[in-house]
Amino acid sequence: MTQPPPPPPNQPPNPYGPQPGYGYPQQPPQPGHGYPQQPPAPNPYAQQPGYGYPNQPPQPGYGHPGGQPGHPGGPGPAPGPGRNNAALLIVVAAVVAIALIVGGGIWYAKSSGGDARKDDTANSSDGAGGQDADGGKNGKGTEKVPADTTSKVLFQVPLPTAKDTTVTAGSWLTDKVYAKTGIAQITGYDPDSGARLWTVPLPGPVCRATGHVSADGRTAVVFQPKMPAKGSTAGCTQVAAIDLNTGRKLWTRTVKSGDVPVTFDNVTVAQQTVAVGGSSGGAAFDLASGKVRWQPKAADSCHDAGYGGGAKLVAVRRCGSGDAGQLRIQTLDPVTGKVLSEYKMTSGIDYASVVSTDPLVVAADVNDSAGDGSGFSDVFSIDDRTGALRTRISTPGSSYAARCDGIYDLEKCTGVVVGNDRLYLATEQHDGDGDYTKTNEIVAFDLGTGKQTGQRADAGNDYTITPLRMDGPDVIAYKNAPYDKGAQVVSIDGGSFKETKLLENPVTTAVKAVETTMSPDYAEVRYSQGHLYLSAAYAHAAASSSSAKEYLVTAFGAGG
Repeated sequence: MTQPPPPPPNQPPNPYGPQPGYGYPQQPPQPGHGYPQQPPAPNPYAQQPGYGYPNQPPQPGYGHPGGQPGHPGGPGPAPGPGRNNAALLIVVAAVVAIALIVGGGIWYAKSSGGDARKDDTANSSDGAGGQDADGGKNGKGTEKVPADTTSKVLFQVPLPTAKDTTVTAGSWLTDKVYAKTGIAQITGYDPDSGARLWTVPLPGPVCRATGHVSADGRTAVVFQPKMPAKGSTAGCTQVAAIDLNTGRKLWTRTVKSGDVPVTFDNVTVAQQTVAVGGSSGGAAFDLASGKVRWQPKAADSCHDAGYGGGAKLVAVRRCGSGDAGQLRIQTLDPVTGKVLSEYKMTSGIDYASVVSTDPLVVAADVNDSAGDGSGFSDVFSIDDRTGALRTRISTPGSSYAARCDGIYDLEKCTGVVVGNDRLYLATEQHDGDGDYTKTNEIVAFDLGTGKQTGQRADAGNDYTITPLRMDGPDVIAYKNAPYDKGAQVVSIDGGSFKETKLLENPVTTAVKAVETTMSPDYAEVRYSQGHLYLSAAYAHAAASSSSAKEYLVTAFGAGG
């Protein structure tokens, strides 16, 4: 088993070696994000030369080198112990309340179609949107088909110039605002006009941002305490809650082990709890006040590597290391930290990703068998009440296009969503119906039996389809298009699998350039009620004058 090299002091291990940057250089780029400090990897899911739109390498700031090793799990026993405050961890609070609302405190926010735009789910910060909070189990979808599905560009935000590679991951959509991380700040924009509504300044760059948003429009980020020198990091030691609707930073917290600030590798929101985890352990805070809810008890070599949030809270707890190490997938009470159920993975398994917390679905790369660095070769459906394995689904990398992190951002998965007690998974590209064409599909697996349901949504010749999130029982998906067509957003009926077009972009050189550099594999994608937002996850040093203009955000709206 390959082990990551030891990290610098107070930094997590980096299997790719040390990287310079303002953002979060000690971890690999995530699926859907870029990392221009090394040559960008080609997109294996993009249209290939001769099959439509000419394949271009991702631009600086958007590409990623792939995933990391993972392993399978075995059945687990009864729940383990609960969580208690650890005496060696000291919570240092610095409560900050900032209300920076542009326009003299007057909101300028338009609604679209009378329906609220929301992203209150699991699996959304990966740049591919998120799932509805009910996982598609109840009710109907809220997405309406626009009267005119042809889109137009609503606004664009230029990509800020940084001295070094800087993380800009994090984008959220509520009924009042589209918010996006910039360089050491988060800005709220009017969803239609792009007018700046507020800006929350941060002392240092964002490292991690959860895609989960509470029902009252609050989320959380992890960031550095200051702007670091070029080629260095100040450590991702700060966690803050942001009220997206008012543009307020509600609070900031740090956790210390002795006199050393703990570095956080990930952050999530589950109901009204913020949970942060990393190689030094985790902590949980009340989303509204920042009050410490609980901290895992220091127990030998065990620590909470990270959490999955949304409707429920799931911990990936690592005990031991090397071949003797073991991962435990624990469903927790978000308020008390009590372990409600536990599933023990097979000893020696290093990494796992939380695809969904309700129902509980975990992914891993079994013996590196995916073969593509995706971190995704097998899926484990777990009963979160008992911790028993419901079924294991083989999802080989040669057949399926999902990608997960598993090392740092444990919820970061693209090409897969969960709803209706089913797993919806994008396939790899393959030959289409015509000569020199390529295509792929979304297929469904039953999470109880592990078998395919027979449902299949075809992308069409020279299109590539990627599931973004659930909309009640329906799947919202993004379709990359050939050179002579615009990208589309579609809704797939959860029962009939009938596809309905919600939006189609215009075919212009400028728009095609945006679509190429901001596909779901390299960027963050948000869609709701006729509005599509594509945003970059990294900023970088200024490009040459001959380079194409780059954008932090490009927003599209129906009715072109």
